[in-house]
Amino acid sequence: MAFSESDTRVKLIDPVLKSSGWEERHIVREYYFTDGRKLIGGKRGERYFVDYLLSFKNTNLAIVEAKAENIDPLEGLQQVINYASKLKIDMVYATNGHKIYAHDMREGKGEWVGSFAPPQTLFDKKFGHLTPTQNTTITQHFYLDGTKKPRYYQQIAVQKTIEAIASGKPRVLLTLATGTGKTYIAFQIVYRLFESRWSKNGAQKRPRVLFLADRNILINQAYNEFNPLEKECIRLDGKAIRERNGKVPTNANIFFAIYQAISERKSDEADTENDFSGYFREYDKDFFDLVIIDECHRGSANEQSSWRDILNYFSSAVHVGLTATPKRDDNGDTYAYFGEPVYEYSLKDGINDGFLTPYKVKRIQTNIDEYTFNPDDIIEGELENGIAKLEQFEKEVVIPKRTELLAKTILSQISKMDKTIVFCVNQQHALDMKIAIDQHKTIKANDYCVRVTSNEGKIGVSFLEAFQDNDKDLPVILTSSKMLTTGVDAKNVRNVVLTAPIRSMTEFKQIIGRGTRTFEGKDFFTIIDFVGATNLFYDERWDGIAEPVQVPTCKDEEESKNEPKEPKTKEEKEKREKITIEIKSKKLKVINIETSYVGSDGKPLKTSEYLTLLVGILGEFYDDEAKLREVWATPKSRRALLERLRAMNIDDEQLEDLKTIFDAPQSDIYDVLAHLSFNLELKTRSERVLAVEHGSFIKRHHSEKAKTFLEFILERYEKEGVKELDEDKLSSLIELSRIDKGELKSAFGGVSHIKEEYLALQREIYK
Repeated sequence: MAFSESDTRVKLIDPVLKSSGWEERHIVREYYFTDGRKLIGGKRGERYFVDYLLSFKNTNLAIVEAKAENIDPLEGLQQVINYASKLKIDMVYATNGHKIYAHDMREGKGEWVGSFAPPQTLFDKKFGHLTPTQNTTITQHFYLDGTKKPRYYQQIAVQKTIEAIASGKPRVLLTLATGTGKTYIAFQIVYRLFESRWSKNGAQKRPRVLFLADRNILINQAYNEFNPLEKECIRLDGKAIRERNGKVPTNANIFFAIYQAISERKSDEADTENDFSGYFREYDKDFFDLVIIDECHRGSANEQSSWRDILNYFSSAVHVGLTATPKRDDNGDTYAYFGEPVYEYSLKDGINDGFLTPYKVKRIQTNIDEYTFNPDDIIEGELENGIAKLEQFEKEVVIPKRTELLAKTILSQISKMDKTIVFCVNQQHALDMKIAIDQHKTIKANDYCVRVTSNEGKIGVSFLEAFQDNDKDLPVILTSSKMLTTGVDAKNVRNVVLTAPIRSMTEFKQIIGRGTRTFEGKDFFTIIDFVGATNLFYDERWDGIAEPVQVPTCKDEEESKNEPKEPKTKEEKEKREKITIEIKSKKLKVINIETSYVGSDGKPLKTSEYLTLLVGILGEFYDDEAKLREVWATPKSRRALLERLRAMNIDDEQLEDLKTIFDAPQSDIYDVLAHLSFNLELKTRSERVLAVEHGSFIKRHHSEKAKTFLEFILERYEKEGVKELDEDKLSSLIELSRIDKGELKSAFGGVSHIKEEYLALQREIYK
């Protein structure tokens, strides 16, 4: 009898691996490298794994696909090639213990071989000739603390960066989606360079590292991430410099600074607590071996950016840029400076792998998405052409009733205590939105909704820290403009609300990233879009790489696009003053809410695409209306169908949305599915109940108590829907009916008969 796959591994494959020089410490069996996409109900999709991962000198070199002894080794080869591509591994083996097929990913072809290549052979094939220093640098281990270990893509990002640095590459770029742990990756890079005693000039010493960001919150997060190297770290800020009587600190190896605190002032900006202008020049130009620039797309590589002074001064150091945004027309200068990324990990990858949270999109339209002059309204200022478009609201035109409508709608669309970030046009709009939400909230707490903008200073920072603390309920809602687009590591954000038009794909990616971090019990987050910003999902630039079209001229260019330039003359100033409109002519209201299903490619599907997809999926469960009726009329099989649909990312809310699409709010989901699949006429729940009441099913019961109970169930179904017919609902329905349990048993002839009639009634409803 042929060996099973598990026996084949133990009795046939393991001995060949051992004879080829692969020791146990080099082998990981059943290496799971994804968590499985998050699904509704706390469930997960399929986790990817390989049968064997072969590593040598802390480098992943090969994977082995194992088959049972009597199975062709090439079965499943394509799948394992796909896994190798994902894991960035060069060699793939497929074997049934007797035959071994070796596929070289770099060559794109394979051959039958007699054994597995030895570890050193594969290592040399991957790296070629290495100097002793390069060998030491590349083969250092990761920092492992037992609870937090690098994910597969983090390992790849670190390894690719280390290899680039060891080979002498002066500029290195990593592009990974928000929430995937770029700061943790930076820590692992530095840790491995420390352990290998790499330095730019080749001296055997721990390197000096400058970690740069443009916001204190990013520096604080980075400093905490580097905690295992705490003794090597120091903050380069006003406090550190003052403590040294105006001298920059040198007694550390890792320096953390926001560039504003140490760069040369470009204008007559007011002094700030942290402003020690130009103090980076107190260091020798070759003081640092490595400069890490967090969120480098925000201006670090721009020719006219004040970041650039620092980078130019420390040009002899290796510069590593971290960004969440692939190459776009609004950040092409970053790629021009660093070159193409050594590794990319997209938002789509993170969601499908289960390391980021999926999202839904709710596009909300109101009857004031554009304003046309009405003489009944009160207008303060001069409205050009008598029309105000969506992109003018809050910047040039203020309509307080619109702000109030948006605030009420936000509160109606979120659960009361779900963490929510509202992105506004500017700081004033963020304040107006906070006030409007306060007026309509039902939670009395004063810090239920707070504004977090640069004008709030330390108070805003304290609110943000409380918002990020998963053990604290308050604040629940943050209103902001630009400040929260990056650097907010808040894991339990359930809603991202867009009330400001977004033109920049880079900024859009950053904003969406505020909700993608995973948290226990968080199956998805919702993007609530009042301004059509989610149309960017359909832009070809959403995923993949786009060639730069235009290079920004300064780091604040995107803000300058959204904010009107300062008027130079009194006449211009008067002309640019905001217009306030008090609407008397009509009642403002929401006219449409469309919830979009998001496919595996990360894009919300248009209605026609969604329906086509759904028809294809439903076809896997039934092929005619009779089969659908059979499945749906029994609670157990109905639940199984719904669970399988949830596993395909189609949840109850999306099925309910089908009623809206077909304008059938009072219909059963069964009728919508039958209409969608077989073009049957839509019936309402009331029509189904009426058919049962006029039929013989209830009349055949002689007991009035039995009839009353069955009519009560029908009433509940008509009002609440199919959930009232779930298998576990019977006991609660008995309680709610207020019929004595003893009398009910007697009326039906026993408990088992009550259940039989409960199930029979459902078959009658869908008859």
